[in-house]
Amino acid sequence: MKTTTSLLLAATAALTSAVATPARIEARASGTSSTLPTVTVKGNAFFAGDQRFYIRGIDYQPGGSSGAAGSDGASDPIANVENCKRDIVEFKKLGINTVRVYTVDNTLNHDECMSALADAGIYLALDVNTPKYSIRRDKPAQSYNAVYLQSLFATVDAFQGYSNTLLFFSGNEVINDDTSTPCAPYVKAVTRDLKQYIGSRGYRKIPVGYSAADVESNRYEMADYMNCGTDDQRSDFYAFNDYSWCDPSTYEVAWQPKVEKFGNYSIPLFLSEFGCIKGTRTFDGQIAALMSSQMTSVYSGGLAYEYSEEGSGYGLVTLSGSSVSEGSSFTALQSQFSSNPAPQGDGGYKMSSAASECPAQSSTWEVTDFSGEALPAIPDGAQDYMKNGAGTGPGLAGSGSQDAGGQSTATASAGSGSVTAVASGGAASATQSGAAGSLRAGGEMGMAPWVCAAVVVCSTMFGAALL
Repeated sequence: MKTTTSLLLAATAALTSAVATPARIEARASGTSSTLPTVTVKGNAFFAGDQRFYIRGIDYQPGGSSGAAGSDGASDPIANVENCKRDIVEFKKLGINTVRVYTVDNTLNHDECMSALADAGIYLALDVNTPKYSIRRDKPAQSYNAVYLQSLFATVDAFQGYSNTLLFFSGNEVINDDTSTPCAPYVKAVTRDLKQYIGSRGYRKIPVGYSAADVESNRYEMADYMNCGTDDQRSDFYAFNDYSWCDPSTYEVAWQPKVEKFGNYSIPLFLSEFGCIKGTRTFDGQIAALMSSQMTSVYSGGLAYEYSEEGSGYGLVTLSGSSVSEGSSFTALQSQFSSNPAPQGDGGYKMSSAASECPAQSSTWEVTDFSGEALPAIPDGAQDYMKNGAGTGPGLAGSGSQDAGGQSTATASAGSGSVTAVASGGAASATQSGAAGSLRAGGEMGMAPWVCAAVVVCSTMFGAALL
């Protein structure tokens, strides 16, 4: 019995250690060397743990998102490990903490690049649409269908397990003038559906929101629209692409009027693109303003457009194979980030998260098919994904969704996007590993797995003693 007792004591000690430090066990099991804290929304700001988080980053899509049509990973910068690691060297020089990627292939593996980004302290802001799986301005109702949502949900599946997945964009500049505002209910419905899918699958609450064009005539209507209604309908954040500050200019001329207008906005707000190229592109004053008390109570940083030169003149670098040539705007942005670190403290953020008022119909804001809080109902067939998962995505080589049929034919009732049940085993279906693999699973794991392990170990030892 002495041997059996020793074994039982050893098993008990091992169990106690495992229960006491589940996060460390998880880290060793996945071979991690580091991880980044997940970012959450509090009031009108982002927080990493109890520290205010400011987006200090760049937009990143070598080759351009519109040309992403292959399936070999060349068009997906997070699947192209060699190029990803090449570019992380430059990201570290810039001193950024976030990259925005516009297009990925949801059939490919992203572990290695996401791990390398995490090791460099960099988060991913990800657009879930692709050129062939997106809402079309000219036919929003037809392109909002179950095939479309399956692709988006599969992208969420592919990236939800990384702790450095910062947020998901439900769309980018779908509404780009006064005539395209009828698309707004569909963009908002997609945002609702993504939030419901994340909750129903038992995933970490990754923020979902929209990246808007800075259309002067409906700038504030769009922002209010994405933040009005019931909680399941509202965005977790709002971003817009702002090129109004062109050198030489000043904060007072370019940005202050918007900051004042958004002063009471109750969800995180940031620039998803900025960096005008008219005149000399120095970013002079822009990073300083974003990181100053003039803006931090309202804005949470921004993303400079864009990393690589794609023929438009915005690129910070020029790529040629494994070679990277830094331009003058790279050096200018590097200097501005270095001279203007993220501020300490909470930046004067607001805890209030009250919804905005839905905008009234006008000549520049027409959503006549779905007035007020009304939205399209989720298309038939897509609701099944909430319980059963999206399955394998179509990738970039899929046939597309915009003419797939099966569009929504009903109007949703308020609150229809609320999470009413969580699929069993949903969060456990993730396969990602590496430094970006979230310690959330270890940190939130209940006692049941350890109790089961104890029963198995003790039963085995007791059986051995009887032999």
